[in-house]
Amino acid sequence: MDRLVFGDVGFGKTEVALRAIALCLANQRQAALVCPTSILAVQHYNTIKKRLSNDSNTVELLLGGGSSVERQRILKAIASGDCGVVVGTHAVLSDKVLWKKKLGLVIVDEEQRFGVAHKERLKRVCVDVDVLT
Repeated sequence: MDRLVFGDVGFGKTEVALRAIALCLANQRQAALVCPTSILAVQHYNTIKKRLSNDSNTVELLLGGGSSVERQRILKAIASGDCGVVVGTHAVLSDKVLWKKKLGLVIVDEEQRFGVAHKERLKRVCVDVDVLT
């Protein structure tokens, strides 16, 4: 599935994304939300963590900067399948991110700031991935 969700501010695009992530987690798959800026990624991270985080669903924030120890911990959690949702910037699209469980959903916020190659890379790595932009 490759779907585009668009609308003005306040029309519920984030709510649609949250419900898609919840459905993905219910099906034992991982989800990634990719944002163009760190500020937007932190906002989405806080929203998702507040709404969807529990003992079985962990939410991690992966940004370009930050400590390498924290980054390695997050990459290990993704690779082992302990992390259900990853929110971040272009760092989520890195070759260093290995998805243990099947990556079920990729949400790209503000798609115009990313190239087609970014989405296509994730589609090649994870064959059955659904994309919501």
